[in-house]
Amino acid sequence: MPGLSNKLKHTYNQRLDLVQPSSIRSFDQKVSSIDGLIKLTLGEPDLDTPEHIKAAAIKAIETNQSHYTAQPGTLALRQAIQSYLKEFHQLNYDAQGEIIATVGATEAIYAIFETLINPGDKIIIPTPVFGLYEPIVTMLGGQVVEIDTSLTGFKLTAEALEAALVEHGEAVKAVLLCYPNNPTGVALIDQEVQALADVIKKHAIFVLSDEIYSDLVYQAEHHSIAQLLPEQTIYISGVSKSYAMTGWRIGFVAGPREFITQLTKVHAFMVTCPSSIDQAAAAEAFAHGSRDFLAMRETYRERRDYLAQALADLDFEVVMPEGAFYLFVKIPAIFNQDDTDFALQLAYQAKVGVIPGSAFGKGGQGYVRLSYASSLDALHKAVEQIKQALAQGKLVPGKE
Repeated sequence: MPGLSNKLKHTYNQRLDLVQPSSIRSFDQKVSSIDGLIKLTLGEPDLDTPEHIKAAAIKAIETNQSHYTAQPGTLALRQAIQSYLKEFHQLNYDAQGEIIATVGATEAIYAIFETLINPGDKIIIPTPVFGLYEPIVTMLGGQVVEIDTSLTGFKLTAEALEAALVEHGEAVKAVLLCYPNNPTGVALIDQEVQALADVIKKHAIFVLSDEIYSDLVYQAEHHSIAQLLPEQTIYISGVSKSYAMTGWRIGFVAGPREFITQLTKVHAFMVTCPSSIDQAAAAEAFAHGSRDFLAMRETYRERRDYLAQALADLDFEVVMPEGAFYLFVKIPAIFNQDDTDFALQLAYQAKVGVIPGSAFGKGGQGYVRLSYASSLDALHKAVEQIKQALAQGKLVPGKE
């Protein structure tokens, strides 16, 4: 096996030294080898991709749809996304020039930042939030302005946003919104979205709205800021969460034509186009899959209601999720330890895998995230094992 020449050991993008591998994946990998662990770590639905969507992929293979597609994605997929956005989210985008299919929402996010950021540009990111955005901004030479939302119900307020914009001035190029939120499940009501829009429209900035969980909202109708500020909004979503299609890797971006034109350049150089077979499956999902995500939403609602109440009965303080499939739980003060140590205790002593809240930024410290994308049976077992560990005194400060 060849080793790297000593002459080349420091020949790479030096900004990589500023970022670490995914904290979520790293922690998951660390505890996954524990025998008998119930994994509530990742946002991986245990449900199967619906049969009619799989059939669309099989048909695409059988009819030899195995060639390059248009770089923004097949017209059939973009038209299905256009219709889906109009019917379910009251958004009007043209399949010809305002929508682009990507290799998951992950590529969408990277390509957007690559299109947007010049060295020194600042991006406002409310925390806690999924740990993907900040490393990408850093690698591209941008700077992250974190806003801790833990004291405002895990919601970005108009007042906090305005204060950050005043403080950082014209260096700010965008604010990122992720609602329903990962890791908290918090969603914004229409008045809160309107208040943020009123602030943003006064400034020459984009709003990057990651709405991958928008079809998994429990209490009320989802409100997208793209309804209010389409001229400034870059909208991100995909099929991973709502259709149990995480491995199919199809996301999309919708936005003003001028921005999508620039974004398509970046996307084309990165991936050429998404998989043609996966695009056929995603087109079927968006065109005929509304019953699927509605049924999945009810499944997740049942799991949420059980897990939230069960943990509250064990004296955990629970942030009641209004969307997505995560429960954010405050570590009881009696444990007097950081979230990583507590998560390790749960893994080793209760055999339950969760993610430390600090993996999601400053606003997540002192919490842990549990995914209820796992089966109801797994959730019952997890609660029982936590209950037993508490009763047996296995969960104590400083003990794994």
